[in-house]
Amino acid sequence: MLQLSISDIKSQLQRAGFKMTPQREALVQVLIQHKTAHLSAEELFMLLKRSHPDIGLATVYRTLEILTQLTIVKKIVFEDGIARYDLKRKETGHFHHHLLCVKCGEIEEVFEDLLFDIEKKIETDYHFNIMDHRLTFHGVCKICQFAERDES
Repeated sequence: MLQLSISDIKSQLQRAGFKMTPQREALVQVLIQHKTAHLSAEELFMLLKRSHPDIGLATVYRTLEILTQLTIVKKIVFEDGIARYDLKRKETGHFHHHLLCVKCGEIEEVFEDLLFDIEKKIETDYHFNIMDHRLTFHGVCKICQFAERDES
């Protein structure tokens, strides 16, 4: 899966009237480096503090809000109630889906657009213009299944 590059994101920001400030670029770099981690604003802030000790938590929240509005990242809330941020991939119109293990909390990403046919039907039958969707499957991951078998 191709991820958005710094230059892609900078272009999107500029088209929307925003600048790629050093703080925004640093946050985007962290999102790219940890693209599968589903980090919260506080976790992103702690990672940023290592290389940018002058950055504030409010700056992280403001930048995430801008990136969310521009659909560069998606804000996701899982079972724990904490908002986490997911970087969009380049080649898809939708954000990806998730598999959430209810035992260990592990989150796996599914990149196939599983709802394409359903979206078309909804658009046709209900005259509803779908912009995006969110899908999280809740279950037990392979590792936890093996652990359960070993315990039995």
